[in-house]
Parts: sequence; structure tokens; C-alpha cells
Amino acid sequence: MAANHYDVAVVGYGPVGAACALLLAEAGLRVAVIERDLEICDLPRAVGLDGESVRMFQRIGMADEISAILHAPREVERVEFTNSKFETLFGLDIEQHGVSGWRDTAFFDQPELEAVIRGAIGKRDRVDVRLGHLVESIEQNEDRVGIRGRVLATDEPFEIQADYLIGSDGASSFVRESCGIAWNSLGYDQDWLVLDIWQTDEAELPWKTLQVCDPARLTTYVCVKEPNRRWEFQLLPGETREEMLRPETIRGLLDPWLPPEHYTIRRAAVYQFHAATAERWREGRVLLAGDAAHQTPPFLGQGLNAGLRDAANLAWKLPLVLSGAASDDLLDSYAVERDPHARDLVEWAVAVGQLMEGLADREAGRPERAPMDQQSGYGQGRTVPSLHAGVLIEEQGLDAGPAGHVFAQPRLRDAAGTRFLLDERLGRGFAVVGRTAEDLRVSDAGQAVLDELEIPCVSLEGCEVEQGVLDHLFEKHPAVVVRPDRYVFGVVDDSRSLDGLLESLRAKLRLVPQST
Repeated sequence: MAANHYDVAVVGYGPVGAACALLLAEAGLRVAVIERDLEICDLPRAVGLDGESVRMFQRIGMADEISAILHAPREVERVEFTNSKFETLFGLDIEQHGVSGWRDTAFFDQPELEAVIRGAIGKRDRVDVRLGHLVESIEQNEDRVGIRGRVLATDEPFEIQADYLIGSDGASSFVRESCGIAWNSLGYDQDWLVLDIWQTDEAELPWKTLQVCDPARLTTYVCVKEPNRRWEFQLLPGETREEMLRPETIRGLLDPWLPPEHYTIRRAAVYQFHAATAERWREGRVLLAGDAAHQTPPFLGQGLNAGLRDAANLAWKLPLVLSGAASDDLLDSYAVERDPHARDLVEWAVAVGQLMEGLADREAGRPERAPMDQQSGYGQGRTVPSLHAGVLIEEQGLDAGPAGHVFAQPRLRDAAGTRFLLDERLGRGFAVVGRTAEDLRVSDAGQAVLDELEIPCVSLEGCEVEQGVLDHLFEKHPAVVVRPDRYVFGVVDDSRSLDGLLESLRAKLRLVPQST
């Protein structure tokens, strides 16, 4: 491969772009990262990682490094909706061991997360990071993508080529715009003031996250990693960005919460919260990820986590295609899977905002702007959306069965007394998990698929659950095929044997017949 030719080029070196580069390098690909900024942004933009994201890092051996930057577990982790007097309307506790084997939400400081991921990339020789490089044009043909631009420090031109390009360059993505891809608006565009503070030891703030449904002004308070705290204040009609950023305005908004001597402002910014997904996630050899593909109001804390799901999805599909094992058509499943999933999360976040508006209207005695549904609140019986279609057995999905759902990861103890998280036995790719060794028997044809994709078969026989729960699918099904991103591909049932599942997997992956 030529010096300036890569398997994948990643434009944008935020946490999603960095995760893409790291995961693809771990899969053996040669990656170029192109980023205009020289340093990590020191602002605390994203603040929450869910268990699925931590689980993604676990698969490449980084669970301890990621856990070290998360906030320490608290005795109670809780989120609540309140009225203007901070009286609880309803809420729920955040599980310390969610379906993915980690806390459902854990807070962090984004600059620390980016430093950890970049540090890991620095230890890999398959990633070429080009900071201070501005992309100015993207051209592609049937074989490759050409990226041209200039080095900002010297104004010298640069040019690289790649088999595929991932645009993870944020909401105002140059990559998306250069491909002529527009937004699908989901109907929520509102201005909010976001305040991040460092609190002093004397501060006495709530140890829970609050959605304050105050008729005078909707407010979100987030109990993030110590010593940081965050507020989001909705702008009222007629209020301007300049007015909201005045020190006296900020002080007036925070006075009901704590005195000025108990905090230092870390960040104050007015943002327009958007709800949108890209009209297309793929244009030939160019794929979008992160904020370049979807934007969400922050009420569920899923913006970054949705982007990390994009990275996890591409991280197993691109290597299959680039190795020649799978057809390029496999990449069409990226948007098929990720767009509805991201759209569900965006719509859930919008519903939280609408629920806050409705509760505020009710307190004020005003007509409610939209029908209220408490199901829109945090959790309320829901975790993350399932996949609707794509590389899975669709007739076993949605309400018909477990396909497309996240496969549960409990902590187990085997017959020898060894304690482990289930994924530690599954490897980094596809896996077959059965209740017993007998449930894992396959024919020669099935074994050929297992060998071709290097799929381990893991028996739960003799294992006891120490933390969490064994996936409920095992109550009805003897075995399951699990994808690398830990979504369920399909289960053995009355109509489909394990051999049948494996043959369906081969077809869904569009595996290329290998010459003998």
C-alpha cells in the first residue's frame, strides 16, 4: 500500500472519530485521521457514557482505563422530574449494573475521555494522525476516495487516498455538505443556555439529576462528575444570546441553587438544541458518523453514545468488506440499522422536552401543548431501542422476539470458580452462546461458517450468575448468535436450527464465496 493510501480515512478527531480510528486499527486496518485543531477541546461537552459504550471499550481491553475516568459510584443514582418548587413528580434510580454489564449512565469529563482514547491510539502503529490539517475537497470513484486540503501552519497542500472515508466532523460537517446530504428535521429547534461550573467543597447541590418543569423557565440540572455540575436553561421568547451570557444574568439563574462564592464558571454558551438525522448516511465510499449523521437534544444524554454506536457498527463491517470476505453491499446495512435506531433516540429525547413543557403547562393552569406521556420520562421501562432491520433475523425482532436487542452481559462464575463478564468469553467478533454444550452442536456446513468467521461457541452450562441477569431469551431459546456489537442476530427456535441461523448469517453478511 502506498504511503498516502489508507484502508480508511477518518475526518474529525473528536471522541467518535477517535473511537472509529481505534476500533478499526484494532481490527487490523490502516487508518488516517484528519483534524483541523491541534489540541483537544477543553470544554465539557458530552458528560455521560452509557453501559453499551463502556462495553464497546471493554471489547478492546480498555474497560479499566475508561472506568478510571468515570465518576465514582454513589449510594443512590437518581433522575427526577420536579415542579417549580423542586417537588418530585416522578423519577427512577439508575441501575449500577445494566443490561450491558455496566452502569446505565456514568458521568465523565470529555477532555479526559478524549485523552484516554488518543493515548491508546498513540500506542498503535496503524493510525496516522494528522492534526492541523484542513480538508478542502473530497472526490471519489469506484475504487477509492481522494482527500485534499492544506496544512494550516504552513499553508502547504496535502493529499491522501483511502478505500473508505468516515465523516465524523461534527454537526456542521464538511464531509456531509460536500456529499450534498441534507438534514431530516424531527421538529425540535430551541435555544438553551448551558452552564458548567466547578463547585467548591462548601456547595450543597442535589445528588441527583433534575428536570425542573417550571412554568417560568424549563431547567435541567445534571449531577455530573465532581467537582463539576451542569445546568441547561431554556431561553424565553425575546431573550438573546448576548443577554443570557451576561454575568448578572448567569448569577440570577444560579442564585436559587447556590451562592456565587461556591462556584466558578467553567463554560457558558447558548446552543440551539436540534433534532435531526441525515437524509443519507452513505454516499458511495463515504459514510457519516456521530453528530455529522444525527443531532439530538441532550435530555437523555445520548448524543455521544449514539455516535459510539455508529463507530461500533462500522468497526466490524468495514474490516469484513476490506478483507474481501464480504461484499461492499454489506455497508448498505449501516444506515438501515443506525438511522432508525438514532431516530428513535432523538424522538425519545424530544418527547422528554415535550413532557417537561406539558408538566409546566399543567402547573401553570395553561392548556397543554401536546398530550403528555410519562413513558417519555427517563427509563420508565425502556433502556435503548432495538434494531429494526439489517444484519439480523427480522422476523424474530421487534415485538416478535429478541433479534435486534442488546444481548445481556452478566457477571458469571463457572464450574471452576472463575469469575468473568460474559463478553470475556465471546471474543471481539460474532459468537454463539448456548445453554448447554449439546445446544451448540452443528453440522459440517454450520462448522464451516464458524471456521470462516472464527466464531467461538460458548456454553453457559455450569455457570452461575453473580451480578446482573442472564439474558431472558434463554428462557425460551437454547442458543443465540450474537453480533460483534453485542446485538442479537437471531435465536434457535422451532422454525430455525443453529445450522439455519448460521446459514442466514452467511447470507445476511453477503459473504463472498472463497475459491479453493
